[in-house]
Amino acid sequence: MKIMKVSLLLLIILGLTFSVAIAKKHLPEERGKTLFNDQKAFGGKKACNDCHPNGKGLEKAADKKEFKTMGKTQKSLEEAVNFCIVNANKGKAIDVKSEQMKDMAAYIKSLKGKVKQKAAGY
Repeated sequence: MKIMKVSLLLLIILGLTFSVAIAKKHLPEERGKTLFNDQKAFGGKKACNDCHPNGKGLEKAADKKEFKTMGKTQKSLEEAVNFCIVNANKGKAIDVKSEQMKDMAAYIKSLKGKVKQKAAGY
């Protein structure tokens, strides 16, 4: 009887562990990270990660209201993402209200403070 209880408890724990792992892959920032690292995501010649390895340079993007990229001003994070996709990556802009854009924005916002911590060894 005790073996059955332990086995059942182990199965429950294992099931919950896999559920959390699977759910995490479906978080917007996880999907955004996948897009950020995908060279072919927007039909371009390179990935966002090629210019911003591990999000370098974007750690303050979540707090900005205006962006200056390549001498041009963008008035939102979404506009800045599309500017980079079109001009730096030579890809096609994505709808600012699309799930892809929401995922990209979520990933970029999740970088707040993380890149510096990685560099410092935390």
